[in-house]
Amino acid sequence: DGWLKTGDVGTISHDGFLTLTDRAKDVIKSGGEWISSVDLENALMSHPAVAEAAVVAVPDDKWGERPLATVVLREGATADFVSLRTFLAEEGKIAKWQLPERWTIIESVPKTSVGKFDKKVLRRQYAEGTLDVTQL
Repeated sequence: DGWLKTGDVGTISHDGFLTLTDRAKDVIKSGGEWISSVDLENALMSHPAVAEAAVVAVPDDKWGERPLATVVLREGATADFVSLRTFLAEEGKIAKWQLPERWTIIESVPKTSVGKFDKKVLRRQYAEGTLDVTQL
């Protein structure tokens, strides 16, 4: 059909410019709406206490999927989940319905051999119950 399927998600502007925003496997479908894990990660990593953040979809009885925020704090930093959630909601960074209810602090985000976040590991750890998850 002439299309190269890359697994990327993006938008095309009125001027014809393509902007890649996420990977199809990392977009969270919640109640029929799409949530970008990359947008959530970037917003979280703009918090001064956050070194890294990875967001994955986890099953939800009501909405199908919801985001789980896994956060690595900077050395010596402290932050609680309510303040991180409030930070995301401030100034319209993230829409209220996109805010994660499930949170965990981890020592480091698992990475692939090329240094990308290995979200498969996080999904597996959640499914196995090995992450200490707090639900707000």
